[in-house]
Amino acid sequence: MLVWVIYDIAEDKVRSSVAKICKGYGLYRVQKSAFLGDINRNQIDELVLRCKEITDGEKDSVYVFPMCEDDFRKVKMIGIPFDKDLITDEIKALFV
Repeated sequence: MLVWVIYDIAEDKVRSSVAKICKGYGLYRVQKSAFLGDINRNQIDELVLRCKEITDGEKDSVYVFPMCEDDFRKVKMIGIPFDKDLITDEIKALFV
């Protein structure tokens, strides 16, 4: 399942840790605080739990948006798109 992870985290160390968690699940950075990738539901749940453990619910935000391929194809990009060289061919194909 395709998933977007978007976050706003105050502390550099925590922000870096969340980025490492995302990369560890094979997600691709599409902006400084946004990741995209294809992982299963169990992995999504694990990712959420791991991020919840290290973030501060009083000042940090982490959004995890699972998305089916049909909805992903409806995504509209305005301006400079993310670097498609960083994304797998499977995900790039959805933008065609």
